Amino acid sequence: MLETKKVLFIGAGSMAEAIAAGMVNQDKLPPSNIMMTNKQNEERRIELMKKYKVIALPYSEVRVQEADLIILAMKPKDAEKALIELKPKLKPDQIVLSVLAGISTGFMEEILPDEQPVIRVMPNTSSTIGESITAVTGGQSVTMEHIEIAKELFSAVGRVKVIEEEQMDVFTGIAGSGPAYIYYVLEHIEKTAQAEGLDEDLAREIAAQTVFGASKMVLDTNASPESLRKKVTSPNGTTAAGLNALQENEAGQAFTKAIINAKERSAEIRKELEKVTV
Repeated sequence: MLETKKVLFIGAGSMAEAIAAGMVNQDKLPPSNIMMTNKQNEERRIELMKKYKVIALPYSEVRVQEADLIILAMKPKDAEKALIELKPKLKPDQIVLSVLAGISTGFMEEILPDEQPVIRVMPNTSSTIGESITAVTGGQSVTMEHIEIAKELFSAVGRVKVIEEEQMDVFTGIAGSGPAYIYYVLEHIEKTAQAEGLDEDLAREIAAQTVFGASKMVLDTNASPESLRKKVTSPNGTTAAGLNALQENEAGQAFTKAIINAKERSAEIRKELEKVTV
């Protein structure tokens, strides 16, 4: 079903690239079925065409009605203008999906034609390698068929979960922003390993494989992180010493605060946009 669909990305930034790259790399869609657009950055469009063989055009040259699915991937502050411009070009059976933090289905429905199917999606940049965790939630005119199409589309870039819209902000705080938290941790592990005498490449591989292996244990065994932590922590051992340092420096609370801050910012973005009278 999916291989016959045509997808249009409005916006050609890092998230759009990550999703498009995942679709191409996972052979879910032929590159010729993927259109990407921005308004001015020709150099960026050329780069995307060379890397992925997709079709990349200025927005003024895009034939919106040729797309089955339209993915909004511009900056959230530009969403209202983009939706207003898109409205007269849409056909009733086209599905509009947003990967923008804080943009609710209600906000899109307020601007777009009545009964236009709209789906809010939150992937992350691990889409590039097919390892995203993506949340999907549908608007008022979305059917189960629309949801299944969205799930199939984004399964090309990782795991997909259907959630309630009110859960989207916290999902954004965890999965949407989460890769950056882990990169931050890896940065510090790598720097510490180098300071202790390991070369850069080896330090990076050790750090990344350690995080990957621990994550895979959770996913493959379905055991709780708490139980796995306790299983590998011997009293007065090296792991206990390391964990004591994390607890003393409130590392757990720092991660909680990061998630809550990102969640609250997602909600703020939504409220800021909802203040605008369309």
